[in-house]
Amino acid sequence: MGDNLFRKYGISMKAGDVLFNAGDEGTEMFVVRSGAVRVVIRSRAGIDKTLAILGPGEFVGEMSVLTNQPRAATAIIEEDAELLVVGVKVLEEMIVHNTEIALRLVRKLASRLVAADSLIQVLLHRDANARVIENLKRLARLHMTGDGTGARFRVDIDGMAEQVGISRAEAEGVMMKLIGAGFVNQDGGDWIIANVADIDEFLNFLRLKEQYR
Repeated sequence: MGDNLFRKYGISMKAGDVLFNAGDEGTEMFVVRSGAVRVVIRSRAGIDKTLAILGPGEFVGEMSVLTNQPRAATAIIEEDAELLVVGVKVLEEMIVHNTEIALRLVRKLASRLVAADSLIQVLLHRDANARVIENLKRLARLHMTGDGTGARFRVDIDGMAEQVGISRAEAEGVMMKLIGAGFVNQDGGDWIIANVADIDEFLNFLRLKEQYR
C-alpha cells in the first residue's frame, strides 16, 4: 500500500485498541498494512475465543460490508497497527474498476468458507495430535506461500488450543513435537511450514507410534 493511499484512507491504532465489537454496524472493512489484528468471539462471561490473528495484507470486517449485517465478531489490535479503511462506496468502486481486487476478495471469502468447514472436521477428531495438525493444515490453506507447498501465518498457543478445544498444555506439546521434528518453525510471532504435506505424514507417524506402543 502506497503512502499516498494510506494518507487518504489510513488509520493507526495501538495494541489493545478495539477496532470493532460484535453487534456493531458494519459500514467499512479494513486492510492490515502493518501490525496484527486478533478476531475473537466474546462469551457472556467475558471470555474471548480467538478465531484468527490477521497480519499485513489481510483484511477484516468484510462480511458485514458485503452482507449489510452487524459484526459477527470483535476485532482487537494485537500489535500496533496501520490499517486502510475501506467504506462501502470505495469497496464498490474498487470491485468495479479493479478486477484483481475483486478476484482477490472472492478467493479470500471462498477460502474462509472452506476453512470454516474444515474446522468442523477438525473438531470431529478425538486425538489432540490430530486436532492440532489438522488445524495447522486448515490455517496453512488460508496462508499458502507463493509455491503452494508451504505457509506462513500467525496464531498463538492459546488461540490454537481455543480453536480446537484442547488444553494449552496439549496444544503446546504437539507444537513442540512438530518443531522438534523440523516440520514447523517460528519467526517472531509467525509460524512457518515449509511443506504442508510433511506434517500430514508426521500425523500418520504419530498414529502408528501410538498403535504399536
